[in-house]
Amino acid sequence: MFLIVGLGNPGAEYAETRHNVGFAAVDVLWKKYGFSPFKSKFDGLIAEGKIAGEKVFLLKPQTYMNLSGNSVVKAANFYKILPQNIVVIHDDMDLQPGQIKVKTGGGAGGHNGLKSIDAAITPEYHRIRIGVGHPAGKGEAVVNHVLSRFSKTDAELVGDVIALAADTIDILLKEGMAAYSNKIGILRKAK
Repeated sequence: MFLIVGLGNPGAEYAETRHNVGFAAVDVLWKKYGFSPFKSKFDGLIAEGKIAGEKVFLLKPQTYMNLSGNSVVKAANFYKILPQNIVVIHDDMDLQPGQIKVKTGGGAGGHNGLKSIDAAITPEYHRIRIGVGHPAGKGEAVVNHVLSRFSKTDAELVGDVIALAADTIDILLKEGMAAYSNKIGILRKAK
């Protein structure tokens, strides 16, 4: 059994922003694999389904980014899902749009959603990092950047890597992070 978490902020004003690529990725998985309708539970929206024969819950925390861990720990505890069976999909400013990297564990890299999840369940979960680019400057420039929408070109690049992650997620669930990372790397080089 797995829990796949997409990070983002609730509300129409945040839809399609850089910070909400995790929500966008979960929505692609939901549609591609025919999950149940989302229900409001665990301070989030949760849906149930199967990917490659594995029972999977999709979760979109509705706590705002900085408190994402509250929702994740409630769902994980209820379903008794250990960190090694949790996948978090999130935006990453250290990667450009069109870039994707995957790993297990590690630091939060300044991402408040990851900091919250790390504090709630430990950092030893899987991460799918989707590039959103980095602005010039710090502080307010960063906040404005992650809460802004993509250009048409960048939106297409991000859509491509979200589709890649969705098309290959079965490898992560069945074979583990090393095989998944290898497959993502091979497919990215082929493009």
